[in-house]
Amino acid sequence: MQFQTFFDEERIGMASDHATVLGNDGDEMRTEDMKTRPLTKADYDYIVREIDQWWGGPTSALAHPLFFYELGEHAKVVEADGIVVGFLFGFIAPTALIGYVHLVGIHPEYRRKHVGSMLYKGFEDSCRAAGCKTMKAITTLGNDGSVRFHEALGWAVEQIDDYAGPGRARIVFTKPLENQAVSGKRTSHTVERARAAGDDDD
Repeated sequence: MQFQTFFDEERIGMASDHATVLGNDGDEMRTEDMKTRPLTKADYDYIVREIDQWWGGPTSALAHPLFFYELGEHAKVVEADGIVVGFLFGFIAPTALIGYVHLVGIHPEYRRKHVGSMLYKGFEDSCRAAGCKTMKAITTLGNDGSVRFHEALGWAVEQIDDYAGPGRARIVFTKPLENQAVSGKRTSHTVERARAAGDDDD
Protein backbone atom coordinates (compact mmCIF):
# COMPACT_ATOMS: atom_id res chain seq x y z
CA MET A 1 0.00 0.00 0.00
CA GLN A 2 1.12 3.32 -0.26
CA PHE A 3 -0.41 5.44 2.31
CA GLN A 4 -0.25 8.60 0.35
CA THR A 5 -2.07 11.41 1.73
CA PHE A 6 -3.72 14.44 0.30
CA PHE A 7 -0.68 16.63 0.08
CA ASP A 8 1.13 17.32 -3.17
CA GLU A 9 3.24 14.40 -4.23
CA GLU A 10 1.52 12.86 -1.39
CA ARG A 11 -1.48 13.63 -3.50
CA ILE A 12 -0.25 11.26 -6.12
CA GLY A 13 -1.04 8.89 -3.38
CA MET A 14 -0.33 5.38 -3.79
CA ALA A 15 -0.88 3.26 -6.65
CA SER A 16 -0.48 -0.44 -6.68
CA ASP A 17 2.78 -0.20 -4.86
CA HIS A 18 1.58 2.07 -2.11
CA ALA A 19 -1.35 2.96 -0.04
CA THR A 20 -2.86 6.32 -0.51
CA VAL A 21 -4.78 8.38 1.90
CA LEU A 22 -6.41 11.30 0.21
CA GLY A 23 -6.93 13.74 2.99
CA ASN A 24 -6.10 15.12 6.41
CA ASP A 25 -8.07 14.05 9.41
CA GLY A 26 -8.15 15.40 12.94
CA ASP A 27 -10.83 17.99 13.73
CA GLU A 28 -13.62 17.73 16.22
CA MET A 29 -16.43 15.49 15.13
CA ARG A 30 -18.23 12.85 17.11
CA THR A 31 -17.16 9.52 15.72
CA GLU A 32 -20.44 8.07 16.98
CA ASP A 33 -22.06 10.03 14.13
CA MET A 34 -20.07 7.89 11.69
CA LYS A 35 -19.80 4.14 11.20
CA THR A 36 -17.32 1.81 9.57
CA ARG A 37 -18.65 -1.07 7.46
CA PRO A 38 -17.63 -3.37 4.59
CA LEU A 39 -17.41 -2.01 1.04
CA THR A 40 -20.33 -2.82 -1.28
CA LYS A 41 -20.64 -2.59 -5.07
CA ALA A 42 -22.76 0.56 -4.69
CA ASP A 43 -19.96 2.06 -2.57
CA TYR A 44 -17.36 1.12 -5.17
CA ASP A 45 -19.42 2.70 -7.96
CA TYR A 46 -19.75 5.89 -5.91
CA ILE A 47 -16.03 5.99 -5.11
CA VAL A 48 -14.88 5.66 -8.73
CA ARG A 49 -17.28 8.47 -9.71
CA GLU A 50 -16.12 10.80 -6.94
CA ILE A 51 -12.46 10.00 -6.37
CA ASP A 52 -11.09 12.45 -8.95
CA GLN A 53 -12.95 15.29 -7.21
CA TRP A 54 -11.77 14.14 -3.78
CA TRP A 55 -8.23 13.93 -5.09
CA GLY A 56 -8.23 17.09 -7.19
CA GLY A 57 -7.06 15.33 -10.36
CA PRO A 58 -7.18 12.09 -12.34
CA THR A 59 -6.95 9.31 -9.79
CA SER A 60 -9.64 6.76 -10.55
CA ALA A 61 -7.10 4.33 -12.04
CA LEU A 62 -5.84 3.73 -8.50
CA ALA A 63 -9.26 2.33 -7.58
CA HIS A 64 -8.82 -0.68 -9.87
CA PRO A 65 -11.85 -3.04 -9.88
CA LEU A 66 -9.53 -5.79 -8.68
CA PHE A 67 -9.74 -4.19 -5.25
CA PHE A 68 -13.48 -4.78 -5.17
CA TYR A 69 -14.09 -8.00 -7.09
CA GLU A 70 -11.03 -10.09 -6.23
CA LEU A 71 -9.52 -8.34 -3.21
CA GLY A 72 -12.46 -6.52 -1.68
CA GLU A 73 -13.46 -8.88 1.10
CA HIS A 74 -11.82 -6.72 3.78
CA ALA A 75 -12.21 -3.29 2.18
CA LYS A 76 -13.91 -0.69 4.39
CA VAL A 77 -15.90 2.51 4.14
CA VAL A 78 -16.87 5.10 6.72
CA GLU A 79 -20.41 6.38 6.36
CA ALA A 80 -21.95 9.57 7.79
CA ASP A 81 -25.64 10.31 7.40
CA GLY A 82 -25.92 7.65 4.71
CA ILE A 83 -23.04 9.08 2.63
CA VAL A 84 -19.66 7.40 2.12
CA VAL A 85 -17.05 9.84 3.43
CA GLY A 86 -13.99 7.59 3.40
CA PHE A 87 -12.77 4.26 2.08
CA LEU A 88 -9.87 1.86 2.51
CA PHE A 89 -8.93 -0.70 -0.11
CA GLY A 90 -6.88 -3.38 1.62
CA PHE A 91 -6.46 -7.12 1.40
CA ILE A 92 -4.86 -10.04 3.18
CA ALA A 93 -1.92 -11.74 1.46
CA PRO A 94 -2.81 -15.43 1.91
CA THR A 95 0.66 -16.95 1.86
CA ALA A 96 1.98 -14.81 4.71
CA LEU A 97 -1.24 -13.61 6.38
CA ILE A 98 -0.22 -9.99 6.03
CA GLY A 99 -2.87 -7.28 5.96
CA TYR A 100 -1.89 -4.82 3.24
CA VAL A 101 -3.36 -1.33 2.83
CA HIS A 102 -3.46 -0.24 -0.81
CA LEU A 103 -5.54 2.91 -1.11
CA VAL A 104 -7.36 5.20 1.31
CA GLY A 105 -9.54 8.16 0.38
CA ILE A 106 -11.37 10.74 2.46
CA HIS A 107 -14.11 13.13 1.37
CA PRO A 108 -12.73 16.74 1.35
CA GLU A 109 -15.38 17.90 3.82
CA TYR A 110 -14.52 15.11 6.28
CA ARG A 111 -10.77 15.53 6.55
CA ARG A 112 -9.51 16.04 10.08
CA LYS A 113 -12.53 14.26 11.51
CA HIS A 114 -10.83 10.95 12.43
CA VAL A 115 -12.09 9.10 9.35
CA GLY A 116 -8.60 7.74 8.62
CA SER A 117 -8.23 6.33 12.13
CA MET A 118 -11.64 4.69 11.88
CA LEU A 119 -10.76 3.06 8.56
CA TYR A 120 -7.47 1.73 9.86
CA LYS A 121 -9.06 0.37 13.03
CA GLY A 122 -11.78 -1.38 11.01
CA PHE A 123 -9.24 -2.96 8.70
CA GLU A 124 -7.00 -3.97 11.60
CA ASP A 125 -9.93 -5.67 13.31
CA SER A 126 -10.58 -7.67 10.12
CA CYS A 127 -6.91 -8.64 9.91
CA ARG A 128 -6.88 -9.84 13.50
CA ALA A 129 -10.06 -11.86 12.95
CA ALA A 130 -8.44 -13.50 9.90
CA GLY A 131 -5.37 -14.49 11.94
CA CYS A 132 -2.93 -11.98 10.49
CA LYS A 133 0.31 -11.48 12.39
CA THR A 134 1.40 -8.31 10.57
CA MET A 135 0.05 -5.32 8.69
CA LYS A 136 1.94 -3.50 5.97
CA ALA A 137 1.81 -0.37 3.82
CA ILE A 138 4.31 1.63 1.79
CA THR A 139 4.77 5.17 0.57
CA THR A 140 7.29 7.26 -1.33
CA LEU A 141 10.14 9.17 0.28
CA GLY A 142 9.20 12.63 1.49
CA ASN A 143 5.64 11.76 2.47
CA ASP A 144 6.05 13.07 6.01
CA GLY A 145 2.33 13.23 6.70
CA SER A 146 1.98 9.52 6.03
CA VAL A 147 4.96 8.79 8.27
CA ARG A 148 3.50 10.82 11.14
CA PHE A 149 0.11 9.17 10.79
CA HIS A 150 1.45 5.62 10.81
CA GLU A 151 3.85 6.29 13.67
CA ALA A 152 0.98 7.73 15.72
CA LEU A 153 -0.97 4.51 15.19
CA GLY A 154 1.95 2.37 16.32
CA TRP A 155 3.44 1.34 12.98
CA ALA A 156 7.19 0.86 12.48
CA VAL A 157 8.81 2.91 9.70
CA GLU A 158 11.78 1.82 7.57
CA GLN A 159 13.33 3.20 4.39
CA ILE A 160 14.35 0.37 2.03
CA ASP A 161 16.53 1.14 -0.97
CA ASP A 162 15.58 -0.39 -4.33
CA TYR A 163 12.32 -1.66 -2.82
CA ALA A 164 10.35 -0.86 -5.99
CA GLY A 165 13.27 -1.54 -8.35
CA PRO A 166 16.73 -0.04 -8.90
CA GLY A 167 16.93 3.47 -7.50
CA ARG A 168 13.31 3.32 -6.29
CA ALA A 169 13.44 3.46 -2.51
CA ARG A 170 10.25 3.29 -0.49
CA ILE A 171 9.16 3.89 3.08
CA VAL A 172 7.77 0.61 4.39
CA PHE A 173 5.33 0.63 7.30
CA THR A 174 4.71 -2.50 9.35
CA LYS A 175 2.69 -3.27 12.44
CA PRO A 176 2.88 -6.60 14.27
CA LEU A 177 -0.46 -7.87 15.52
CA GLU A 178 0.61 -10.71 17.79
CA ASN A 179 0.24 -10.15 21.49
CA GLN A 180 -2.24 -7.37 20.79
CA ALA A 181 -5.43 -9.36 20.95
CA VAL A 182 -8.23 -6.89 20.67
CA SER A 183 -7.70 -4.45 23.45
CA GLY A 184 -10.07 -1.53 23.54
CA LYS A 185 -7.71 0.20 25.93
CA ARG A 186 -4.78 -0.03 23.57
CA THR A 187 -6.82 0.81 20.51
CA SER A 188 -8.25 3.96 22.04
CA HIS A 189 -4.76 4.95 23.16
CA THR A 190 -3.31 4.69 19.67
CA VAL A 191 -6.26 6.58 18.21
CA GLU A 192 -5.67 9.35 20.73
CA ARG A 193 -2.02 9.43 19.67
CA ALA A 194 -3.09 9.84 16.06
CA ARG A 195 -5.42 12.68 17.01
CA ALA A 196 -2.66 14.39 18.94
CA ALA A 197 -0.38 14.07 15.89
CA GLY A 198 -2.91 15.88 13.73
CA ASP A 199 -4.89 12.69 13.21
CA ASP A 200 -5.20 11.15 9.95
CA ASP A 201 -2.66 12.95 8.01
CA ASP A 202 -4.64 11.21 5.40
